[in-house]
Amino acid sequence: MKVAYKLTDLKMRTCNGFQWELGKWYETTGEGELCSPSWLHFYSDPLVGMFLNPVHAGIENPRLFRAEVEGKFLDDNGTRCGYSRARLIEELPVPQISPVQRVRFAIFCVKEVYKEKKWNEWADNWLSGKNRTEESAAITESAIIAIESAVQNATSVTRSTEESAIYAAESATSATKSAFCAAESASIAAESKEIDLIGIAQKAMEE
Repeated sequence: MKVAYKLTDLKMRTCNGFQWELGKWYETTGEGELCSPSWLHFYSDPLVGMFLNPVHAGIENPRLFRAEVEGKFLDDNGTRCGYSRARLIEELPVPQISPVQRVRFAIFCVKEVYKEKKWNEWADNWLSGKNRTEESAAITESAIIAIESAVQNATSVTRSTEESAIYAAESATSATKSAFCAAESASIAAESKEIDLIGIAQKAMEE
């Protein structure tokens, strides 16, 4: 039996109010792009789902379910996946993730693809606890300005790995941004390179 993991709201609803029931089979066509009603959306790991929820469905106070999945399959670089047939079989405890753990997740993801020396020095100092001050993130200020300017003036912008790094840095100085930034950084990094999101999520929880 193949398994995957699903987040729902408190009433077991997902995108556009789609209603799930425990034990009931659901089936779609499994055609086209993953971000469409043609797929039933899941995560390959519950921790990855919780870290990426803010940038995907953004479900407040989510419930977590293990699902039995089958049929057609489509993967989005490990960030999420789709199946054409599935049913929820068991509700699981929701992992509790702190703002610090979200920042760790962001930094670990970005370090996989961004090798600029000064940023990595800052990241290592933050991860070790040596320096977590707002001032320590000042090394990213000029890059933030440059990227924001490019985004504002371009009609179509593909977010770069460098921008992922900036978001991770910003998340370290603002707990209110950490969930979204960590999730977005992971998604961007995964698009750039195959990374072990499950391993990174587990490592982030070690704080």
